[in-house]
Amino acid sequence: MTHPTSRRNAIAWLAAGIALPVLASCGGAAEAKTFKVNLTDAEWKRRLSPAAYQVLRHEDTERAGSSPLDHEKRKGTFLCAGCANELYASSTKFNSGTGWPSFYQPLPGAVGTSTDYKLGYPRTEVHCADCGGHLGHVFKDGPPPTGLRYCMNGLAMKFRPA
Repeated sequence: MTHPTSRRNAIAWLAAGIALPVLASCGGAAEAKTFKVNLTDAEWKRRLSPAAYQVLRHEDTERAGSSPLDHEKRKGTFLCAGCANELYASSTKFNSGTGWPSFYQPLPGAVGTSTDYKLGYPRTEVHCADCGGHLGHVFKDGPPPTGLRYCMNGLAMKFRPA
């Protein structure tokens, strides 16, 4: 006979195995909110390159090391590639060694976050506060003063030199 605790654990794991893929397929807070910039899917497709469209509107991830913005060292501002919202000051950029542009702090009010379960565990997704476009994820392994690493897709941003 199976021990009741083992049976409960098995049922809990089975439920988690069913619930996580369902949660992962659900849109995050970024999709449910109304933003300053609201375009139809067709308008986003016309406005963005195919690769930027996949990242910003369908939460894709660019290949590590593929973005020239990872090596950008000039003074300036990083903007959302979808709506030109100012996201990060160049002074907050650092070399994380991950192959993606990384920052320790966004500009005030520039980004929002939501939880995604696409890999089967919770991660904090970062999106543009003005258009809801997917930018990347934030992790708690960054440098001082925040200890955060905003790991962004270069395709989701543009750079404006100072």
